[in-house]
Amino acid sequence: MGGASGGFIASSSEVVDMLRNKARTYLFSNSIAPCIVGASIEAYKMLSESKDLINQLNANTKLFRSSMKAAGFKILGHDECPIAPVWLGDARIATELSNRMLDENIFVIGFSYPVVPKGEARIRVQLSAGHTLEQVSRCVEGFKKAGKALNVI
Repeated sequence: MGGASGGFIASSSEVVDMLRNKARTYLFSNSIAPCIVGASIEAYKMLSESKDLINQLNANTKLFRSSMKAAGFKILGHDECPIAPVWLGDARIATELSNRMLDENIFVIGFSYPVVPKGEARIRVQLSAGHTLEQVSRCVEGFKKAGKALNVI
């Protein structure tokens, strides 16, 4: 947790010692920030006390992926994964579709080469438990509107 803010190794002392001396990425990494550790502990505590957030995330993921596929979009990855790349292939189209979504007040990012292989441009959608089903549906409608305008679907 914490993204690119740093990290830590949790293992036996032998593995930690070996990685400290051999892992190239470790040599240039920062430790994880204390505020990220505190927030992560609280997040795990919340998840252990209730399944509501997990259930909401699963519902959002299922609704988004199934609705987008039904609309004619190609969604990469596993059906249970809340990171849902919308495959477009063409970098120009991914950028234009992303811009049109922003016009609908929906923030999604287009990814193209060199972040992904040439010809594999996509828009990366990250669903969360903080989204409502209504928001997810509105996002799908925005994709459908932009996708039709760009002849993607």
